[in-house]
Amino acid sequence: MMERVHLYYDEMDSPVGTLTLLSNGEKLVRIEYGGMDKRSDQMNKWIARFFGDVTFVHSPKNVAIAKKELQAYFDEQNQAFTVEFEFHGTPFQQKVWQALFETISYGDTKSYKDIAVAIGKPKAVRAVGGAVNKNPFSIIVPCHRVIGASG
Repeated sequence: MMERVHLYYDEMDSPVGTLTLLSNGEKLVRIEYGGMDKRSDQMNKWIARFFGDVTFVHSPKNVAIAKKELQAYFDEQNQAFTVEFEFHGTPFQQKVWQALFETISYGDTKSYKDIAVAIGKPKAVRAVGGAVNKNPFSIIVPCHRVIGASG
């Protein structure tokens, strides 16, 4: 049986709506669209899978760096993120997300095929698409900059 885990959160308004930032107390673990009061089923399933029994603690200080960097990004004053974060997903998903973070710079785009090649799985284009769709760090890990081969 898993021990009860504390996840720390705060919300922020952004040009794309309310964002909820989650931390394990040391690193950011997820960015979710919407507020805590309207958590998606996808987020609840993800939390249960990777953290088990959770107590949520409202704690702006635990996500302050992420919030500051995201606000600067939205204000067009930040093009790179330094906040520490931790991926929770399958090993394949983690490879894809790491490749997104490492290979797509501000304003750049990559195709799903480019990412598949970058992780050494050139035929896994559809699987890469599935992993991109489950990216837990939207904006910081630029899944919105991955496009189809035809552009």
